[in-house]
Amino acid sequence: MAPNCTVLREIASEIQDIENDASLADMTNFAARVAVIDRIEFRILDRLDGLGDLPELSRRAEGLQNDLEAINQALFRGLREQIRLGNCTGAAFRNEMLRYTGAASDAHGYDAIDVFVNGLLRGDTAPAETRPREPEMVFYQPTPARIVLELARKIGKGDVFYDLGSGLGQVTVLVNLLAGCKSIGIEFESAYCDYARGCAAQLELSRVEFVNADARNADYSDGTVFFMYTPFKGAILRRVLERLAAQARKRAITIGSYGPCTLDLSKQSWLTRMDQNGNVENKLAIFASSDEEN
Repeated sequence: MAPNCTVLREIASEIQDIENDASLADMTNFAARVAVIDRIEFRILDRLDGLGDLPELSRRAEGLQNDLEAINQALFRGLREQIRLGNCTGAAFRNEMLRYTGAASDAHGYDAIDVFVNGLLRGDTAPAETRPREPEMVFYQPTPARIVLELARKIGKGDVFYDLGSGLGQVTVLVNLLAGCKSIGIEFESAYCDYARGCAAQLELSRVEFVNADARNADYSDGTVFFMYTPFKGAILRRVLERLAAQARKRAITIGSYGPCTLDLSKQSWLTRMDQNGNVENKLAIFASSDEEN
């Protein structure tokens, strides 16, 4: 059966509209390019696949997709070079992120900032896990970039930041770039740790470190700010909180949390809640160690 002519005309017209949109070539128009790349993938190419062999339309759509992705890759190469030169950190880095992606969304989940961060920081395809997780260890999921932007505002250049369950390293690297502080990721999975080290190395970040260790046994003796996106629960979380409470008896510390573990932290007598977000899983929570523990 021949493809529906009306559908083909709609697709051809949509491709033509994208080809004629010169604004997509503007380097700063990142969010629009991301939206169009997704549109090509899911509204055009997927529909063409269902209509049979249409090489000319498929070629045009794939060419557009490749051209737009090439603009984004050129953008990331330029920013990586500026980071390596030390010209794009702190407020300058934050401003660049928001210049290309727009203001951080209040919506739950992920947005254009996450696509930007993934493209800028990630190298090759994420590695597979090599070690079996214990039942109370939670499967890796990246922290939304808008949460990291908010978290970094609570951190000073003189702090020592720890991300517990750092996964592919994005929070650790972003906090270093945004706050300028020493940043350390603690990660149980060695393949993730190696990958994160590679991401930091490509940016020549000397104050970023990834430690392949169990969070129950890691050395936190220099830490002042800690973050958890619910990397574990139950007895593991309780043990890690005991370790952090011991540090809080020596000096004041701050803990940021995201996800279900916020409720557990809110029950700790040695922590004082410093934000007004309540025990909402999709908002950043900030806790400070209580004075009596120091």
